[in-house]
Amino acid sequence: MTYSQYLQRRYLVSFEGRRLPHIFTDVLVIGAGAAGLRAAIEAAAFGQVILAAKGAPGDSNTYHAQGGLAAVMSEDDTRAGHMADTVSAASGIGDEAVIRRVIDHAPEHIREMMDWGVRFDTSDGRLSLGREGGHSANRIVHADGDATGAALIETLHARAARTENLKIFEQCFVIDLLTDPPGGGAGSTCVGALTFHERYGPQMIEARQTILAAGGAGMLWRETSNPAGATGDAIAVAFRAGATLKDLELMQFHPTTLYIAGSTRSLISEAVRGEGAHLVDRGGRRFMDAYDPAAELAPRDVVSRAILSEMARTGATHVYLDVRHLGGEAFAERFPHINTQCHSFGIDPGRDLIPVHPAAHYMIGGVQVDSHGLTDLPGLLACGEAACTGLHGANRLASNSLIEALIFGQACGQAAGRALAEMNESTGARRMIDWTNPHSDRTELDLTDIRNSLRSVMWRNVGITRLGPRLDETREIISFWTRYVLDKEFLSDPVGWEIQNMLVASYLVAELAGRRTESRGVHFRSDFPETDPAWARHQTVRRTADGLVCA
Repeated sequence: MTYSQYLQRRYLVSFEGRRLPHIFTDVLVIGAGAAGLRAAIEAAAFGQVILAAKGAPGDSNTYHAQGGLAAVMSEDDTRAGHMADTVSAASGIGDEAVIRRVIDHAPEHIREMMDWGVRFDTSDGRLSLGREGGHSANRIVHADGDATGAALIETLHARAARTENLKIFEQCFVIDLLTDPPGGGAGSTCVGALTFHERYGPQMIEARQTILAAGGAGMLWRETSNPAGATGDAIAVAFRAGATLKDLELMQFHPTTLYIAGSTRSLISEAVRGEGAHLVDRGGRRFMDAYDPAAELAPRDVVSRAILSEMARTGATHVYLDVRHLGGEAFAERFPHINTQCHSFGIDPGRDLIPVHPAAHYMIGGVQVDSHGLTDLPGLLACGEAACTGLHGANRLASNSLIEALIFGQACGQAAGRALAEMNESTGARRMIDWTNPHSDRTELDLTDIRNSLRSVMWRNVGITRLGPRLDETREIISFWTRYVLDKEFLSDPVGWEIQNMLVASYLVAELAGRRTESRGVHFRSDFPETDPAWARHQTVRRTADGLVCA
């Protein structure tokens, strides 16, 4: 068996359907961020829903989001302006129909969240509107200063908990999507998921419709703002099931995470620069105006590359955010969470420079979906960071993702409901699914070493700046590891399954990054530094019986 065949492995584990507990539901939602919760709440109006959460409510990427929701909520702003900014950031490959739809519906979804209990920040009885990089107007709605994501999750989770027909399974790891026939791909239908619960063990959740909302892949890179659970699981399970994935080379790197050697990276929100913070080198010199007329408010890809250039020029491990001119008290009031984080490391933003470093932040690519969230695998829908809707093109405009999660989460819930109405009660009754993987006698590698080494090589070679030979090298390295890791069965170990998912997702990212021989948006090739009009298109990849099919 060659290394490429290990990437073809359909299921991570062997299983006999007749020996496993079965749970039946109308709709299975995988992922408990904003998109998954919104989808589950909507779908529950049409039938029984199970929401499978890998961890607890606070473990999602949404919960850690400090930025806000972008929407035209002021007479001083226009939807045409918001659309122009989004199209510009998308670098020539944004879907303008999707962009227009999201911008048109964004205000009503913010009002819905207000009705449901989210207390957005206000001033003089009106919504406080901030500005972030790439936006030409103040249109960012925040909650609790820099804790918008947490406020959204708390409200959505509370509503989901009291929604009839909706059950939430926390600590429920989705090993793989189930398909009938079990081999997946063309001619198959998604019929639920094979899961592992820390208390109940392996289970089969059979569903007539499945919504994949388990986005987040930042842990593929050594430097990331994402929580530990963002291991690219949605990419891997959808790939193994045979769904088409799109634009996986497009990972957005956030320019500013708090840099403390030996500590995990925590986000320093884009809104800090929107409030007037300066980026400076270790000599205190501002540098962004040399890279872009918008200086600190340039798009994230521009700022991230500028920071890397300054680090290389000065031989430093980081640069700094200077917020001292904003005033310590004003900063603490506007950004209470960031202020607390800084003080926990002995940094007083009112007096000290804040050390920052870029980090992997948001996966623009994902499962290819249509305007309703449907994938090309019948029975499977996707939304949130797990999906590629076309809204972001090649570079996400700040604060467009949370509003996208709400809009497409609702759309997926409605689409799943419509599908249920078109199915009779017997639809979804499937033959028993079994799967057997061949036994492997290969040496077992240390999984912790593989995880750390994978994240390091992805950061060095598939990070903010990329080079063709390094991308080839990365695929070779990952291919070697797959021979000794993807051939194994970690029967009761989510940590092992995560690493297998990380290897699959990382290989696919490196593959598409190597194929895109240009620089566009978040994808920068030092050997192809210019944007090529011939590449003003998307890339897709899917698993077939004959190998990877890229287009």
